[in-house]
Amino acid sequence: MKSLGNILITGGASGLGAATVQAVRDNGGTPLVLDRNSPSEPVEHALVDLADRESTEHAVKELARSAGDRIDGVFTAAGIDSCGSLDTVPAEEWERVIGVNLLGTVSVVRAALPYLHSSAGTAVMCSSTLGIKPTPDATAYCASKAGVLAFSRSLAAETSGRIGVTTLVPGGMHTAFFDGRDEQYQPPADAKLNQPEDVAETVLFALRQPPGCEVREMVVCSSEESSWP
Repeated sequence: MKSLGNILITGGASGLGAATVQAVRDNGGTPLVLDRNSPSEPVEHALVDLADRESTEHAVKELARSAGDRIDGVFTAAGIDSCGSLDTVPAEEWERVIGVNLLGTVSVVRAALPYLHSSAGTAVMCSSTLGIKPTPDATAYCASKAGVLAFSRSLAAETSGRIGVTTLVPGGMHTAFFDGRDEQYQPPADAKLNQPEDVAETVLFALRQPPGCEVREMVVCSSEESSWP
C-alpha cells in the first residue's frame, strides 16, 4: 500500500473527521483540516463554512500551499442535520444541510482535483446508510447523502485512470453528531453504534490503495445497524 502523504480532511475538528486526523498522524501522514472550529490537535487547518463556495475553494488552495502545493488524498467527513418533518424545518436550515453536506463536498473536491491529478491521489467521500435507506424527519440529510453517493459514483467514472474515488457509507457512530437533538431524534441508550476510530481505519485503507486499485464503495456499520440494509 502507498504512503499517506498530505490528506485534506473536512470536519476534522470532531467526530469521524477528528478520528481520521489522528489516524493519519499515527500512520505517518500529514492532515490538513477544514472546519468551522479549530482542531484540538496542532495540525494545519483553515476555519471555513463549507456552504460558502468561494471561501472553501480559497481555503483548499491555502492549505495546499502550506503543504508544498501537494494533496495526496481528500476525506469529506463534515456533515450536519436538521431534524423534523419537511413542513416544520425552516427552509434556510433545510437548504443549509444541502449546502454543507453535498455542495460543500463538491466544492472541496473540485478545488482539490488539480492536486489529486498531480499526485494520482484518492478522494474518499462520506455518504451515509441513510443516503441509501432514508428515514422520516430527515429529508435534507437523506437527500444530501444520496446526492453525495451519486456525485461520488459519477466522479469515479469521470476520473477513472487518473485519481481514486471511494464512497464511504457509514452507519451511526458514537460522536457528538446527535448532541442537542430532541430526544426522539437521538439514538436509544441501547443503540449499536460504531466507534469513529474504527471507521477511520477504513478511510485509511481506501486512501492507501495504489493507483489503479479501486475501493469504489464501503459500507461500514454495526452488524446490528438498523438503517442497513
